[in-house]
Amino acid sequence: MNNNMNNMKNQTLFITQTAVMIALLLGVQFVTRPFGQFVTGSLVNLILLVSLFMLGTANGVIVAVVSPFMALLAGIGPAFPQIVPFMAAGNVILVIVARFVSKNMAKSNMKDLIFSAIGLMIASTAKFLFLWIAIVIIALPLIPGIKEQQIAVISVAFTWPQLVTALIGSGLSMMVVPLLKRAKIKEA
Repeated sequence: MNNNMNNMKNQTLFITQTAVMIALLLGVQFVTRPFGQFVTGSLVNLILLVSLFMLGTANGVIVAVVSPFMALLAGIGPAFPQIVPFMAAGNVILVIVARFVSKNMAKSNMKDLIFSAIGLMIASTAKFLFLWIAIVIIALPLIPGIKEQQIAVISVAFTWPQLVTALIGSGLSMMVVPLLKRAKIKEA
């Protein structure tokens, strides 16, 4: 019985933490939308990485997948819903690659910081390359009724700015995650 109670508490905590991160991500997108892709995208990537490093891989992946669909439903997503699954997949790639290449985010020694920075650069590049290939090269030309001018505008958003926002979000996560981890340790 006691084991069931612990499992139930753990499941409730997992659901609550994930929901809070999704809500935070959507709120940030809504509030920062007027400031453009570099502000909003950087903060989205930061929140994805905070979800991963503070709450775990499963939470990070769920936030990565659900948030683009929720943004679409909230009216703050892309004009063409056909690209939302690719955005979700790009987010998952960032989270999964970051998980495997940046295991020591809270460490303070120089070696771990350098490896984390390199790992996050790799994760950012992987997300950028996926989005560029999947959306710009494959998906956009296949969307029925899309005009050449729309393709040009959307293509720009899913090329180098994706790398820049992922790198900025990664850099911010290297500053924020250690602080959050220290605060969590002091709280316990």
